[in-house]
Amino acid sequence: MRIIGEIPHPSCKITLFSWNNRYLIKLEQGLLEQTYKVDQFELTSEHDLLRIVSDDFIAHALRLFVEMEEALQKAQQAL
Repeated sequence: MRIIGEIPHPSCKITLFSWNNRYLIKLEQGLLEQTYKVDQFELTSEHDLLRIVSDDFIAHALRLFVEMEEALQKAQQAL
C-alpha cells in the first residue's frame, strides 16, 4: 500500500492510498475510521480523488462518524 497524499482537515485525518489497482480514501477521527475504495480504472488520474473528496463528501463522512460513535456507545452500554 502506497500513500499518495493527505488532505488537511481540522476535524479528521484524510489519507489517500494506492493499492491493488484501487485508490483508498481513508478518514480517521479518534478511534473510528472510514475507508472508501475506488477502482483506479474509473478515474483518469490521482487528481480525480481530490474532486471526489469534496466538501459535501467530507460533511457526510463527519455525520457518519457521529452515527458510528452513537452506535458504538449504545453497543457498549448493552454489555
